[in-house]
Amino acid sequence: MTDPYNSSSYRPATLLLGDSMVTTAQELPGYRIVRNIGLVRGITVRSRSIVGNFLGGLQTLFGGNISIYTELCEQARQDTYRDMLQHARQLGANAIVAVRYDATELMAGLTEVLCYGTAVAVEPHDG
Repeated sequence: MTDPYNSSSYRPATLLLGDSMVTTAQELPGYRIVRNIGLVRGITVRSRSIVGNFLGGLQTLFGGNISIYTELCEQARQDTYRDMLQHARQLGANAIVAVRYDATELMAGLTEVLCYGTAVAVEPHDG
C-alpha cells in the first residue's frame, strides 16, 4: 500500500478529518503536527438573484439583519468549508490548521468566497 504522505518513516494516523480537527489556530491542542501537507482551499462565486435583491431591498427599509443576504453568505461559507475539507482529504490530511475565510466582490452582485488553511498530518501527543 502506498503511503499518502510520501514518507517511508511516517505511518498515517488513524484519525479522520472532521470538524473537530479543523482550527483557526496554528496548532491543534492535544496533537502534534508530524507533516505539513500544504495549502487547501474551497472557493465559490455567488450572485444575488433579482428576487433576492428585491426582498433584500425591502428588508433594508426596516433595518436590522438582512436575512436573505445572511443566508446567502452562510451558504457560501458552508460550501467553501466543505470543499476545503474535501481537498484536504484528497491529499491525505487528517487535520487543517490556520483556517481563514476571504471574500471579494468581483463585480456588483457577484462575490467570490474563499476558505483556506494548511492541511497537516497530526497524531496525539504522547503522555
